[in-house]
Amino acid sequence: MDITKAQQLWQPHRGWLNTASYGLPPDPAWAALQEALAAWRTGSMGTAWESWDEATTRTRAAFARLVGVGASDVTVGSSASQMLAPVAAALPAGATVVVPEVEFTSNLFPWLVQEQRGVRVRTVPLAGLADAIDADTDLVAFSLVQSADGAVARYAEVAAAARAHDALVAVDATQACGWLPFDAALADVVVVAAYKWLMAPRGTALAYYAPELRDRMRPDTACWYAGADPHDSYYGPPLRLADNARRFDISPAWFSYVGAAPALELLLDVGVPAVHAHNVALANRFRSGLALPPGDSAITTVEVPGAESRLERAGIRAAVRAGRVRVSFHLYSSEDDVDRALDALTG
Repeated sequence: MDITKAQQLWQPHRGWLNTASYGLPPDPAWAALQEALAAWRTGSMGTAWESWDEATTRTRAAFARLVGVGASDVTVGSSASQMLAPVAAALPAGATVVVPEVEFTSNLFPWLVQEQRGVRVRTVPLAGLADAIDADTDLVAFSLVQSADGAVARYAEVAAAARAHDALVAVDATQACGWLPFDAALADVVVVAAYKWLMAPRGTALAYYAPELRDRMRPDTACWYAGADPHDSYYGPPLRLADNARRFDISPAWFSYVGAAPALELLLDVGVPAVHAHNVALANRFRSGLALPPGDSAITTVEVPGAESRLERAGIRAAVRAGRVRVSFHLYSSEDDVDRALDALTG
């Protein structure tokens, strides 16, 4: 499906330039969620939860295809930090973690809370992340795209440096997955909160766990849903968990996954490379209008006097991060949105 046709499946108010805060649902996702909520309200479908749960399976499969891994290596949860927690807990006492100095805290606090047992967290400039990895590094953690300013990490370079020193790689792709093509298998763990660029309801998160990493981890949140057969795991011992990444699943927030599955499947239909080209082109149109050099991100930040109030008066919804106005462009964004923002900032 091409971008122009796909754009007919959204109903955004003009001027929504804040997908880096949360994404807008396409019509199929919105309709599926309304149908599920209606069934919940009335109890009209006695086994409705089983159809809701099928959306979790569809979401897992769609995510696996988006990031180039097998569905058996994907676990489902509710937040990025929750999915990093068992990785952090599996680090040996005294391990060293290297993290960018302005990293979003969902990929920082899980490591910092391990300091009480001797884990050391060392922060470095993002640009020097690969060079900062050395023989003492046990894990490097970073966002594929930075929340604060949209900077795109040198993923392959950092992963190669980590491999050269036998260090693990933990990536938060929340601000990348859905618009930036990447291969999750370069890392040991990739976590994504799906309510931004994947345009799912909040409460959906997915992670790729490499098989070798899973062998080091303990599924401390084990529940019926992590069972080898969830429907045969309702009651009593023995412990009978799945032998793949599903052993780390938590019981999903069904309605969130009902909305997630159609959104991720639509992204597959459009194709992430096409979304990437569209989004970056709009970001560069915006940058050009402010006499800034072109970039490589769907997120950009600007420092213009009074920018926040100017955009607000013009009906442009953006965000302020690290003292700068942050605008972000997705497949439902248009050139008209860009031009209205530029008029507000330059008029």
